[in-house]
Amino acid sequence: MQGKAVIAKLDGINDRDQAASLVGWKIFVKPEQLPEPEKDEYYWSDLIGLAVETMSGIHLGVIDNLLETGANDVVIVKGDRERAIPFLQSQIIIDIDLHAGKMIVDWDPDF
Repeated sequence: MQGKAVIAKLDGINDRDQAASLVGWKIFVKPEQLPEPEKDEYYWSDLIGLAVETMSGIHLGVIDNLLETGANDVVIVKGDRERAIPFLQSQIIIDIDLHAGKMIVDWDPDF
């Protein structure tokens, strides 16, 4: 990372002019090419689609996407309505179980 940008070296691209010709292109990475995340770290792509429940078992919906903000990331949950839940592990995000496809949150369902 360099600021908000990712700097990468691509095979066969060896100078600035070659790199400049790729500005605006999308780079795709296969999941198996990514390093394993550390404990309590997650790739956003692994979180999208997880069911979201409160600690008391109330289903809020599923994770539709995530937003990066200045303060903290935000999980967008779509269910009976859309909710924006701060991604604060141990405070609001209580548990993430990728194998069960579920995220448990300490969140008021009326909020």
